[in-house]
Amino acid sequence: MYEEILLPFDGSDGAAAALHHAAEIAHWGDATIHVLFIADTTRDSITVIEGKPIDALVNHGEDIVEQAEKTLQSLGVDYETDVVQGNPAPTIAEYAGQYEYDLIVMPTHGRGGISRYLMGSVTEKVIRLSSVPVLTVRMQSDERLSFKYENILIPTDGSAGAVHAAEHGLALATAVDATVHVLSVVDDAPLGLDVRSVTAQSDGDRAATDAVADIVSEADRYGVQDTVTHTERGKPTEKILEYIDANDIDAVVMGATGRRGTDRILLGSVAGKTARSAPVPVITVSDES
Repeated sequence: MYEEILLPFDGSDGAAAALHHAAEIAHWGDATIHVLFIADTTRDSITVIEGKPIDALVNHGEDIVEQAEKTLQSLGVDYETDVVQGNPAPTIAEYAGQYEYDLIVMPTHGRGGISRYLMGSVTEKVIRLSSVPVLTVRMQSDERLSFKYENILIPTDGSAGAVHAAEHGLALATAVDATVHVLSVVDDAPLGLDVRSVTAQSDGDRAATDAVADIVSEADRYGVQDTVTHTERGKPTEKILEYIDANDIDAVVMGATGRRGTDRILLGSVAGKTARSAPVPVITVSDES
């Protein structure tokens, strides 16, 4: 399923932790990890040595990917490396699409708790721009996440983007023989207390039930053996995080577009908040993938 994995790597603690998780996935899928360092062209990095212009960030990047090479060699994982110049987020997204990678793996936290590819900056932008699924990991430097996943959570709002992401999650669940948890949350925050609100709540509950049923039907088609279904009312991100904690969820797979369809996720949206806050890997899937 994941034969070619792209790992943007900046040498931070978060990136190193993500590398180890990517290596576990690569071992399982007999995959190749492609380590990529982006020499940020939005920064001034050109120096002159003996009359020759030298890009210090390119040189630094070569040292950084060498660190990754040593780790991957010790882990026995096939790998390739590359150092390219560009604006990090769009360059990563374009690079992944150009070479048709199956998955991008990136951290949300790194050295000192904040990676240079931090959520709200490069990682968030990559999720927003990428046509390739993005697995984000929020890890401490000494933390290791297990793979294969035993419990996979698929949140859904019934939108086309959510259904498309669910197909990716169901394929992954089938491949690793995981239990699939399907959750739909009715966001009742905008509702007041008048009669129209009661009607809207009823409509929301019905839509949530239908959204869950649609994913369960797809799960049967994929041959998923075990499914757990749940609907909730409340703030979607909070309910997703509560469900993760209460049900020993190992990974979340969700869409990068939601009910409004054309609105790709931004920081502050459900998918963005979940990727930033969840204590487990979150795979966001674009409707273009």
